[in-house]
Amino acid sequence: MFRFEFSHFLYLLTVVPILILFFVWAFRQKKKAMEIFGKLSLVQKLSESVSRSRQIWKRIIITVSVLFLIIAISRPQLGTKMKQIKREGQDIVIALDLSESMIAEDIKPNRLQKAKHEISSLINKFQGDRVALVGFAGKAFIQCPLTLDYSAAKMFLDSMEPDIMPVPGTAIARAMEKSLSCFNEKERKHKVLILITDGEDHIGKPLDVAKFVSRQGVVIYTVGIGSRKGVPIPVFDKQGNRTGYKKDKNGEVVMTKLDELSLEKIALETGGKYYRASPGEAELDKIYEAIFKMEKKSLSSRQYTQFEDRFQPIIAVVLALLCLELILPEKKRTKKIWKGRFE
Repeated sequence: MFRFEFSHFLYLLTVVPILILFFVWAFRQKKKAMEIFGKLSLVQKLSESVSRSRQIWKRIIITVSVLFLIIAISRPQLGTKMKQIKREGQDIVIALDLSESMIAEDIKPNRLQKAKHEISSLINKFQGDRVALVGFAGKAFIQCPLTLDYSAAKMFLDSMEPDIMPVPGTAIARAMEKSLSCFNEKERKHKVLILITDGEDHIGKPLDVAKFVSRQGVVIYTVGIGSRKGVPIPVFDKQGNRTGYKKDKNGEVVMTKLDELSLEKIALETGGKYYRASPGEAELDKIYEAIFKMEKKSLSSRQYTQFEDRFQPIIAVVLALLCLELILPEKKRTKKIWKGRFE
């Protein structure tokens, strides 16, 4: 298989006919100038030492050199062999809590930013695993379906904020149900759900859903974000300035705290484990190690053609042609006839 790595440079080949037309025009202009200078036959006789054919050949050499140089910079490559690449890993869904309680500042800068940083760091550790993102508050939605494109996943992660959620609250049960829809229904293994939240579920029965999810072959690892003590939820205006703290109907400041017990029960129900978010993010290494030890499945198999550059011989030809053009004289070789004194 043959190809050009930088095929867009081939558009420069339009320079070649332009160069040819320029040389033709230049020869004609030179002839007209000679006619103006004097009688053409006489001028030609005076310039017999100059070889017109050699002038033409020098221009041909320059034109061919430009042609080959354009081909060389387009980087011609030849496919030498096919290489098969296989990817093996797990299907991993990361469900992120986007409720208002996640902007509490008991973890700097806040719980949500800490969680997003942990997710990004975890994605960087994946090698061949497919990853999906689910956001949830009062409802849950799929932000990014299962993909091997980790850059795209992290781009979707950056846009996950509480203000995109239409319904307030923390529906962990709905998050698990929506996450389940990301997986292949026919499989009963190779499924991992990483649930990152403060654990305060206000809707549904998460333990019942965890039991159902477990029967579908999903292992859940829960990560708790926040402190065990209650902290207020800040309120910001459109300019990002803090205007106070969230209050209930009675005017009391709403306090939010990490519910570790619920998260532990959810993880244990599915054969997973609960981890609390730490500054050093040691829990990420533990989760990744656990996932890495799981039996892997083949996620993709692709064939790639390995290409080798072939521009080097062309560059050598260009250099040789330019050297030839440089040493090729325009004057003819004239035979010197010696005439003796007594002739």
